[in-house]
Parts: sequence; C-alpha cells; structure tokens
Amino acid sequence: MAQLSERLNRLAPSATLAMSQKSSEMKAQGIDVINMSVGEPDFNTPDHIKEAGKKAIDQNFSRYSPVPGYPDLRSAIVAKLKNENGLDYTAAEILVSNGAKQCVCNAIMALVNDGDEVIIPAPYWVSYPQMVKLAGGEPVFIEAGFEQEFKITAEQLETAITPKTKMLILCSPSNPTGSVYNKEELASLAEVIKKHDDLYVLADEIYEHINYVGKHESIAQFPGMKERSIIINGVSKAYAMTGWRIGFMAAPEWITKGCNKLQGQYTSGPSSISQKAALEAYVASQECVEVMRQAFEKRRDLIVSLAKEIPGLEVNVPQGAFYLFPKCSSFFGKSDGERTINSSTDLAMYLLEKGHVATVGGDAFGDPDCFRMSYATSDDNIREAMKRIKEALAKLK
Repeated sequence: MAQLSERLNRLAPSATLAMSQKSSEMKAQGIDVINMSVGEPDFNTPDHIKEAGKKAIDQNFSRYSPVPGYPDLRSAIVAKLKNENGLDYTAAEILVSNGAKQCVCNAIMALVNDGDEVIIPAPYWVSYPQMVKLAGGEPVFIEAGFEQEFKITAEQLETAITPKTKMLILCSPSNPTGSVYNKEELASLAEVIKKHDDLYVLADEIYEHINYVGKHESIAQFPGMKERSIIINGVSKAYAMTGWRIGFMAAPEWITKGCNKLQGQYTSGPSSISQKAALEAYVASQECVEVMRQAFEKRRDLIVSLAKEIPGLEVNVPQGAFYLFPKCSSFFGKSDGERTINSSTDLAMYLLEKGHVATVGGDAFGDPDCFRMSYATSDDNIREAMKRIKEALAKLK
C-alpha cells in the first residue's frame, strides 16, 4: 500500500487552518459564523502600497527575482533595522523569502541537525514544533502559563538547556498570547544564551508594530547577541499584506548564505511584484502602520473588557499582537446536557457549533487550559462574538 514519507507522518496539520476551514464550511451552508480563528488583519493593504504593486506589473517586473530578494528591498530593510531598531546589518545579512513563515523554516532547516534540541516557550505558534520535527530536531517546551503572563524566565531557560540545545525560538509580541518581553527580560535571557557556545536565538518579530507598550525591543541589541540572533520579520501584519507573502531574515552572513542555498533549491526568490510593493511599504510614510496599531489597541481594550464580564473566564491584558488567550479550564467537566467539555479543543468546537464563533483550542498552542481568539475584526463583530460566547458558556453547568 502506498505510504507517505516518515517525515510527513511526523507532522500534525495546522489547527488554526483547520478551524478556519470548518467555519468556512459552516458559512457556505448559510450559517452566520464570526471567524476569530485566523491571525490576519482585516484591513486592506494601504493604497500607496497597492499602487506600487500595480506599477511593478506595468513596468514588467515579471521575471525571476534574485534568490535572496531584490537589492533595493534588502537595502530598505537594512535602513529599517537601523532606523527603527538601532541594529547595524549589511544587505548580505538580509534574505527575503516567501513570507516570514518560510524564513522561520529556512533558519531551522539550515541550523538544526538530527537530534538537536530546540527550546520553544509554551504557549507557542503551532508551526514551530512541526518545523523542528521536519528538520529532524527535538522540540523542548518550557511552560510559561497564565500566571507568569506567558513569558519564560532566565532561570527556566537555564534549566532547559542541555549539550544538545541548538536554538531558542522567541516570539515577541507573541502569537498566541500577545505577551511582549521588555528590555530587562530580554537582557536576562541574553545573558543565559551567551554562556552556551553554539546556541542561537530565532527572534520572531513579525508583530513588532502591533505593540501597546511603546518601543519594540529586539534581543539582537545586546552585546554579543547579534552574532547569535536570527531576526524574522516581514510585511504581513504591520502593513496588512498577508497574501503578498514577503518576509525577511536578518542574521550573520554565514546563516543567510546557507538559507540562500536552501531557498535556491526549493522556491527561488519571492514574487517580484510583491517585493516592489514591500519596498514601498518600508520606504514610504509609516502613518498607516500607526493608524492600524491604534485600531488594534482599541479593539484589545474592547475585547478584554467584554471577556472579563464572562463568568468562568480568566483574562489577562495582552501587550501586543491581536490575540486574546483566556484561561477556560473552569469549564472542563461541565456540560450543556448534550456534550461535555473535556478540553479547550472541545470548548472551541462547542463555541463554533453552538455559538457560531470560530476560536482555536489552546491544546494546539501547547497550553491546554486556554483558547485563542483573534480580535483582528470589527468592533461590531467583537461585540456580537463575545455576546454569543457569553450565552453559550452560560449553558454549561
């Protein structure tokens, strides 16, 4: 009988995409579902960026692009890192890929050998452990629960490191929790990392600009850390460009060269049109980024206040991104008479089928006590979704 490869059998499908698909199927049946399962801004790409894409088509940017990205885009990213983050990179240390997701996978595939351990704070974005498994590595999870604002400590990191540890994956602002590491917290993690030779940090900063506590801090800023850091970022979240598929890596040149070699064999350079649009995003006025950030902050305040009114939910105040990750374990063992809730995945399915709101159970993110809601949707949708969730949860006894 035909068999898929062992490599593929090690992987789990994406829970977020599965929930989104189920809600789409229900919508197709005429059911009014509010989808809070997908991490995607609901804004349209700003007009000046769209115009740059149209112009690129008219100017016939329709041929293969260089594998690491167009030189002008890489130079614009160098300038962004300098101006916004105070970091000095050269264009040779920048690699542009088909979305930040490919950048993350490139870095893991380029550095992780069979049996290497990769430390992943939990809760985590669903794809990190799967990518580590794809590379033959072993994910090692550090629990950072609700009580510690979903952030790991330097002590926890030190305890988790073994001679096999190759990489720490750090996402700040975080998906799925919205937690943001401050400068002091990052400095303490950096001190631990520097004590261990051949240990790298993959800093996923894709939510950099969706931040409600002031300036974004990067772990690469500390002395001795730039050589150890692989910064991942892109245009998807800050500029509402998810479908354009442009992300970048900033890392020591030997790492970007390795990833260039890898990318050259399995996708080549990213879309020429999208790169020209991304260039405009980086070099033009950043006013659109701030407008969207302010809108997300208002929505954050709205969803937090509404969630706090729901008996049984424990709610923290996320400092970035556009997710709420409330603790829902008080509902485990309860029933509406038809079904019993035994896990956060059960709860998410119950909310979808009874409340017609799509969320994602925390099991998929490595925290079975919570579930994730994306508030990248309108105020009206947030109000209606929270009303439905409140009513559905009230039926659980």
